[in-house]
Amino acid sequence: MNDRTVRVSVRILEKEYQVACLPEERSELLDSAEYLNLKMREIRDAGNIIGLDRIAVMAALNLANELLRIRKQDGGGNGEVTPRVRQMRERVEATLAKGQLD
Repeated sequence: MNDRTVRVSVRILEKEYQVACLPEERSELLDSAEYLNLKMREIRDAGNIIGLDRIAVMAALNLANELLRIRKQDGGGNGEVTPRVRQMRERVEATLAKGQLD
């Protein structure tokens, strides 16, 4: 975390996570968390998959598939998508790792 980052609280499947981001990215982070929460709820409510880790992996796979389909339709998408996705993945992994320590 650097001097410009802020901590943002997001709630996914009734669990609270603290994520660091730049102030100008706060709105996008909240939108992303809301979308992820929706996708994870859909997977959980379908009843085929049990366990937060497995639900998270299935949601990640579904979202990656969605992203790749969009990129393919757009002729590869713009070059900024991959670094943004990587940053989001790193934040999620760090948050999950921290949650396992608590």
